[in-house]
Amino acid sequence: MTNASATARARINEAAAKGILIKDGPYGTAIQNEKLTEEQYTGDTGLAMDQKGNNDLINLTQPQVIRKICDEYIAAGSTLLATNTFNANVISQADYGAEHLVREINMSAAKVIREACDAATAKDGRPRFVLGAMGPTNKTLSLSPDVEDPGFREVTFDEVKAIYREQAEALVDGGCDFILIETVFDTLNCKAAIMAVKELEADCGHDVPIMISLTLTDLSGRNLSGHTVEAFWHTVRHAKPAAMGLNCSFGAEQLRPHVQILSGIADTLLLAYPNAGLPNELGEYDEQPDTTAGFVAQWAKEGQVNILGGCCGNTPEHIAAIAKAVEGIEPRENPTLEPAMRLAGLEPFALASSSSCCS
Repeated sequence: MTNASATARARINEAAAKGILIKDGPYGTAIQNEKLTEEQYTGDTGLAMDQKGNNDLINLTQPQVIRKICDEYIAAGSTLLATNTFNANVISQADYGAEHLVREINMSAAKVIREACDAATAKDGRPRFVLGAMGPTNKTLSLSPDVEDPGFREVTFDEVKAIYREQAEALVDGGCDFILIETVFDTLNCKAAIMAVKELEADCGHDVPIMISLTLTDLSGRNLSGHTVEAFWHTVRHAKPAAMGLNCSFGAEQLRPHVQILSGIADTLLLAYPNAGLPNELGEYDEQPDTTAGFVAQWAKEGQVNILGGCCGNTPEHIAAIAKAVEGIEPRENPTLEPAMRLAGLEPFALASSSSCCS
């Protein structure tokens, strides 16, 4: 492991103090546009199962495709580039019989993005950051998949933690500055990921900073395991994330009130990367780059965000429009919170300190 991540937190805070930072967009659609064959997905891995659609595997078999997409996002103005590793974990790769390649996939993914970022920074001097993306897996620790047995779980907390530990270690070894725990629909899965990174941090002897991004499952503002935005923040704040945010879920228009809530309570950088609107009846996204940029630029003007990017449906053109729309806007300042014990069930609860009660 390198010690590069030891200064990443300080470097990103310094960059964020100068202006709003731009994260990249998704890889899935861009990969589909390459129209790779099954043979190109599989490469020389020798995997017996059909790999077409296993977008994480092409970090290993077609790294030049990932580099091309990353370079397009860099050209659009992104300085935070995430690895194409949303499903690069043992649980998700089991669907393709590729569990034994998880470390190699993550290492290759991190290396490609690291090299692209370093090459771009060498040209223009702009600091760039590599985010090692860890998705939620397709298993949940909070809910039973069996309606007849509410107590049943397909995986245990320790199993999920170990799976995340393997992925996080490979991403850091590959050169990532941060671990991005994203699209969190199950708070307990997120806590397993946090614990995995904290144990990795203890073993390697230096800071392994994390970013956390919640995804909501309905317009009321709850994730699948039931937490509101505020309750979720109370649940994960102890991890001291370098950034806390919201992604996926909806388009920017629907996500606006939830970004506003989080911006007022999270005393760290605020990250937001919504979908490009809502999908049409064919599951495709029609929202144009200038429309998406207009919505998120309003958040920036109101001092609610530090980092903006795009999730499903966004393209390099969307990212370029966002970067242009927020150029020169003052970044958000962290809120100053009154001392209190902040707890959470599914709802938030704050117990005011004795000093504030007596004041």
